[in-house]
Amino acid sequence: MTLRTRIRDRLTDGDDKLPIGLTLLCAAIAGTLVFPLTWLVIRAAAVDRQRAMDLVFSAGTAEVLVNSLVLMAGVTAASILIGVPLAYLTARTDLPFPRFWSVAAALPLVVPSYVGAFSFVSAFGPQGAFHNVLAPLGVERVPNIYGLSGTIFVITLYTYPYVYLTTRAALLSFDTTMLEAARTLNHGRLAAFRRVTLPTIRPAIAAGALLSALYAVSDFGTPSIMQLPVFTRQIYVEYNSFGSDYAALLSLQLLVVVILVLALEWAVRSDRNTSGDDAGRTDDRVSLGRLRWPATLLPAAVSGTALLVPLWILGLWLLRAESGRRPSLAFEPIMVLNSVSVSAAAAVAAALAAIPVAYFAANHDSPFAVIFERATYVGFAVPGIVLALALVYFGSGYAPWLYQTLPLLVFAYVVRFLPQAVGSTRTSILQIDRRLVEAARTLGESSTGAFRRVTFPLTRSGIVAGAALVFLTTMKELPVTLVLRPTGFDTIVTQIWRAQQNAFYQYAVVPTLILLLISGLSMVVLLTQEGGEEGL
Repeated sequence: MTLRTRIRDRLTDGDDKLPIGLTLLCAAIAGTLVFPLTWLVIRAAAVDRQRAMDLVFSAGTAEVLVNSLVLMAGVTAASILIGVPLAYLTARTDLPFPRFWSVAAALPLVVPSYVGAFSFVSAFGPQGAFHNVLAPLGVERVPNIYGLSGTIFVITLYTYPYVYLTTRAALLSFDTTMLEAARTLNHGRLAAFRRVTLPTIRPAIAAGALLSALYAVSDFGTPSIMQLPVFTRQIYVEYNSFGSDYAALLSLQLLVVVILVLALEWAVRSDRNTSGDDAGRTDDRVSLGRLRWPATLLPAAVSGTALLVPLWILGLWLLRAESGRRPSLAFEPIMVLNSVSVSAAAAVAAALAAIPVAYFAANHDSPFAVIFERATYVGFAVPGIVLALALVYFGSGYAPWLYQTLPLLVFAYVVRFLPQAVGSTRTSILQIDRRLVEAARTLGESSTGAFRRVTFPLTRSGIVAGAALVFLTTMKELPVTLVLRPTGFDTIVTQIWRAQQNAFYQYAVVPTLILLLISGLSMVVLLTQEGGEEGL
């Protein structure tokens, strides 16, 4: 028996027959995404054994590990507690101005976490702007914003939209006739939510929570500004002090944490498809009664805190900055074009690559499906600086024709943010009533034809949501852009970084406001793909 025959038998063995073409395509996508990270293994293998043992088992490493785990758990729990209620309020209730709050609740996602951290430190740190406001009233001290609690708070403000958007997409495609059936069986509203709605949207919650967890454990800027020792910060210190070998060793430890997170998320989520067909969906919203207007306090408080504090500090930067000018830091419109073009290219590429992986994972209960989907999440969890250095190593050593080119930059974005598209697309596919696909097959459609005529139209909102997430996250990605961008290719985030590095904060105001504007426009486009909502 040839190797090709054994592989074919393996793929078609059992009740769940895997399509060979789709399996090989997903394998190629997963392998391409993971391959650059082999740099970590090569570098780590070169580390002196004694030095490696001292580093792995040192007290400092233990502190870093504990801080990273607590940070990740805290951000994930807080993101769920904020994102799920916001999604339910904007998608399933008669909350006033639902589209306005839908945009406002998602808008913090565009604010770079390092801008948010710097804003909160400038506002609430010692001798910060908030302290200066309270000082005339006799308040000499304000709560300490630095450390673990402050880092959890700031990162949560800018990552809860991951949970919010994936949960909201699931709620918008939810079959409400099942809730009506539960109510006829004398289940109260809370019991019906717990028994019917929650199990259905749990995959969406898990997908968003996973993105929040991986963002928290891979973020570098916020923990550094908030003075919290975590893996990403220590990797940066090790790289600057001892070279890339030791940074690679620490990165491998971080990857172990990531793998455990991926395994945990896969274990707790449910892939059960409990949705009905589209005929069962209704636009009826839950009446909040007397709580209708008070309920707006939740999205107002969350989005207001996340957005108004940075805007307040940006205004102070513009008004109180030194009078000196530096023409080399002046903002140029080409920076917006550069940011939008590479972000759009990354969003399209990620959406296209996510479709086969998400479809395979949602429709096949196979170890291959699990491995391929989980592989796409590895790049998201690796710190951007580590991924960028890995691609510099391969680009300069093995593909000089790709080094410092836009295709390599876009590829890095896709490696980093493909999970956002996979999670959203997969959740939408799980919401489809499989009887619709089976009906198309019985009418003579091939598997490809059934996907084109049934699956793809019904998952369009999830695909658009995933592409929008990739676009927005790419717009604010800093380390990958700084390291891999072609010479002279300036973007919005490089302008913000240069302004902060040179302490000419007034030059960071305009690009940051443009980020917020583009985010709002992107969310409006996203909401036009969602059905069943009233206008503003």
